[in-house]
Amino acid sequence: MECDFSSAITEYYDTHHVRIRAERREEVSPWSSIFEIIPYFIAQIGPPGIELQSTNGAIKIKVSPPEANQVRKMWISHLDFKYNLVIWENSSNAEFRSQSIFPTDIIDDLAPDTTYCLKVQATLPLDLKEGLFSPIRCVKTTRKVNDLFCATNVSVLALNMKFHLHWNNRYKQHVSYNVQYLTGYLKKLYDDYSVKWLNVPGCENITDTQCSFSSIITTVSGFYYLRVQAMSEYNTSCLSNEVKVDPLRTNEIGPPDVKVDISDVLLHIQISPPGGSESEVMRDHYDLSYRVLYWKNSSNNEEEIKMKEIKQTIGTVSDLTPSALYCVKVQAFSEFYNKSSRYSKEKCIRTPGDEIFPLVILATFVIALITVLLVATLLVFALYQVYAKMKYVFFPSCQPPLNIEGFGGQLFSSPYMSTIEEPIANFSIIETVITEEVNQIDFKDYKHSKQSSRDSGNYSNDDDTSGSKVSEEMLEKEIV
Repeated sequence: MECDFSSAITEYYDTHHVRIRAERREEVSPWSSIFEIIPYFIAQIGPPGIELQSTNGAIKIKVSPPEANQVRKMWISHLDFKYNLVIWENSSNAEFRSQSIFPTDIIDDLAPDTTYCLKVQATLPLDLKEGLFSPIRCVKTTRKVNDLFCATNVSVLALNMKFHLHWNNRYKQHVSYNVQYLTGYLKKLYDDYSVKWLNVPGCENITDTQCSFSSIITTVSGFYYLRVQAMSEYNTSCLSNEVKVDPLRTNEIGPPDVKVDISDVLLHIQISPPGGSESEVMRDHYDLSYRVLYWKNSSNNEEEIKMKEIKQTIGTVSDLTPSALYCVKVQAFSEFYNKSSRYSKEKCIRTPGDEIFPLVILATFVIALITVLLVATLLVFALYQVYAKMKYVFFPSCQPPLNIEGFGGQLFSSPYMSTIEEPIANFSIIETVITEEVNQIDFKDYKHSKQSSRDSGNYSNDDDTSGSKVSEEMLEKEIV
């Protein structure tokens, strides 16, 4: 027995308590034990709806989500659903084929004029839920139009985040091509995306069978679909099969560039990441590591090839043999994406011989000795300058005049040092007034005496100096 009590469920994430009892006329049984349920966790996903259309040798399918026709929905976000398709030929020895599909998708690689049956299941991977399959539907395929001018064998070649689309042309007449792309998330929607394809810039009305579409890869977290539209000289068109591009998984890692250098006992290896300095995506998203192979290149073929793995772009190798030729090559790889590049070109370098090391030591010693001598010379010169300044300040070399030196037994000290004032005897110069005429010689003697008086006047007071000047003026007047 069963009972539909959906109308009693008000919240799908709340806990509900349920109990049952039986009734017959006026008789009723006791209530059963109470059990708890949370509707969301015990509910099962219902079957999706499907629509089929046979077109050009393929089957176009459109899926509608479970509860599409219900007013109240438990599964609110339809974009969380993923759909699994099971398809098989309607025959006695049919082989079942399973694949994931989008809400609107095309199933190709089918035999023409053949009846296929299929069913679809909705799942919620995040909740680990699988729903019921839809009812089985069958449809017969048509024969595919085989136009010679259609692009075939469409493929993607990508190296170091440079993407190129290649295809084959079987038509001998004039054909032009448009490369079209569709952003991947549009296929997750339930709308018809057939009118949302866009032309790749630079890949419109071309006659080549290849084109770069790196310009449309604006993010590496999503994916893209590409196809080629061929147009004949009669204005008819044909669409190729679609190819999916997941940038980080479709792209291949190129070999890195390597530079080697040698020091005393170390081999230095400098690695440039694949794609050069401009390819930030290669460095930021692949988390590259490097596998370094190195060996001593000699006539002995039994030399062992050694390997070391590093994360940095700079590595060193020690324990080198002097005067030996060492060769290096490097491979870049990403553990997360399980991708690796080809090895780089071999780079070889010779280690220095034993006779070079004593010369290096001698040169180092000479340089150190010259440096010490220069520093010592500068230090001595600085000390000498300090000594000369101190001697000039405290022990000057200048001497006082002869007529003052030793006067009163007083010694002069530095002109820059203050001295203690000592009592000085006052004296005056007595001059005799001459009324008679004197000759030139006496006047010169007077001048010499006056000069000495001025020097001696430095030791007199201001009053005496004034008196000397007055007497001097009177003498000059009488002489005149």
